[in-house]
Amino acid sequence: MKKILFALLAISITFYSCDDDEDDNQGNLILNLSGLENLGDNYLYEGWIVVDGSPVSTGTFSVDDDGELSATSFAIDGAMLDAATTFVLSIEPSPDSDPAPSATKILGGDFSGNTASATIMHAAAFGTGFGSVTGGYILATPTTTIDTDEASGVWFLDNSTGSPAIGLKDLPDLSDQAGWTYEGWAVIDGTPVSTGTFDMAAGFDDNATTTAFKGDDGDGPAFPGEDFIQNAPSGMTFPTDLKGATIVISIEPVPDNSSAPFTLKPLAGEVPATLADHTFQTMDNIASSTYPSGTISR
Repeated sequence: MKKILFALLAISITFYSCDDDEDDNQGNLILNLSGLENLGDNYLYEGWIVVDGSPVSTGTFSVDDDGELSATSFAIDGAMLDAATTFVLSIEPSPDSDPAPSATKILGGDFSGNTASATIMHAAAFGTGFGSVTGGYILATPTTTIDTDEASGVWFLDNSTGSPAIGLKDLPDLSDQAGWTYEGWAVIDGTPVSTGTFDMAAGFDDNATTTAFKGDDGDGPAFPGEDFIQNAPSGMTFPTDLKGATIVISIEPVPDNSSAPFTLKPLAGEVPATLADHTFQTMDNIASSTYPSGTISR
């Protein structure tokens, strides 16, 4: 996976001002974006144009629960807008004391004439669309000593060859990509419960030693996953039965203020009612249906 997080913007540390009163030659940047989600009270989206290798803020906006942008037109110095080569959209804290873009960049696009098509596949964002990612999981509870609660745990590993192997095949490594991480989820009776965050398909996730859900018999295998055994959230009862639940892998911004999966979900699938314990179950790649995108005009 390309790990070019914003190399285009790192060429220079000079940041330009876009005050409306500096130049009478004003242009308008128009955003036509869909698929963005509400970031809550502590974060905003911020647009940037790249001018002579440096990022220039085009302004911030929020998105409501219907996906509507609070602003779609931004006044920019005309000469600077004409010179822009790239548009990038980042997620920023609010309030934000840092004039530079954050590491959490969700969309990017190069201008061709007066338009740019913004996608997560641009090198300034992820550099990939996750469209070829495959993966799956097994139902098991390795952190308990009994075998009657196996449907209460989900682990993203493949044991079909007789030995545990990576279950989230081709999932790009995010360990060197600042601003983003993966998170597993079990959506139980409509409520998402996290299995933990992780950067790689192999190795323990961050719930390995800190979760309150696992049983008392160790941390489980060295793969992302969770046993829902104890300390259930309000309204739930653990152990549970994950058959009929939906298992999701999402790509989450860092930091993250939401207890639900972010809009970027490369893999998901309902647990079949007939799924046997310890049997590898594949998930569906839903990347193309969950990603934001759009057109930028100047």
